Amino acid sequence: MTAAVVISYNADRYLASCLQSLRAQGASPRVVVDNGSRDRSRAMAAAADSEHRWIDTGRNLGYGQAANIGVAATDDPYVLVCNPDLELHDGALKALVAALDADPGLALVGPRILNPDGTTYPSARTFPNLVDAIGHGLLGLIAPGNPFTRRYRRLDRDYGQPASVDWVSGACFVARRTAWEQIGGFSSDYFMYLEDVDLCWRFGAAGWRIGYEPAAVVVHVQGVSASQHPYRMLLAHHRSLWRFAMSTTTGRRRLALPVVAVGLAGRLVVASAQHRLAGDKRPVAAKVSEPGPVP
Repeated sequence: MTAAVVISYNADRYLASCLQSLRAQGASPRVVVDNGSRDRSRAMAAAADSEHRWIDTGRNLGYGQAANIGVAATDDPYVLVCNPDLELHDGALKALVAALDADPGLALVGPRILNPDGTTYPSARTFPNLVDAIGHGLLGLIAPGNPFTRRYRRLDRDYGQPASVDWVSGACFVARRTAWEQIGGFSSDYFMYLEDVDLCWRFGAAGWRIGYEPAAVVVHVQGVSASQHPYRMLLAHHRSLWRFAMSTTTGRRRLALPVVAVGLAGRLVVASAQHRLAGDKRPVAAKVSEPGPVP
């Protein structure tokens, strides 16, 4: 069997559908790690799936730390980790597990993620070089079609083909427990955002690879929890960008870090102003993008 861990925060109506989807896929046990929700999440989860396990953290620990708690509460060789605002298509879990079974060098594998309108979210990406990272950071908010952003987000790749990639979205993936335990799961240095990039980076450093399997399809609403505190999440995102840049930039490229810091501060101001002036109601997750400079 494959365990499933759902990290939830005030996502009651989505959580119920997510649990039903996981149960239909045969994921067992199903664990919900709740980051101090104040809505009807627990009651709705119980009504949707009487067999799930509920873990209440008592406060918002962030995505990565909550996921680590959930994974530690299971002992299956594979574990699915996901957001509460998504649903798996038929056969998705089976396809992800099959990909891990077929390639013992994979630490984790991510599915094809669809937006609610049926378009594909670019969830399988490469670690950008310094030029693309800076170009994407400066232009991504005002000109999302720029060449730096297109290369970083791999907008021109064929998302219909399986591939070995640098990293996949943490919104949904299945991990191999032996690999997970080897590197200690998500880093506690990240509250929100970039924890998935950092996780895959550390898997690569330990000799593992990351897979993308489009035969597994999930639909993800995005940003249901994050949009409840938009400015706090924008700040958390840019802090995570800086943290990742600091921890992965090496050699002479570290001389560029002061410029990166100034650029990130300016980007945070622009992003916050755009949100405020436009009265933007889009989920924060739809407006921010990762990661910072890497070696």
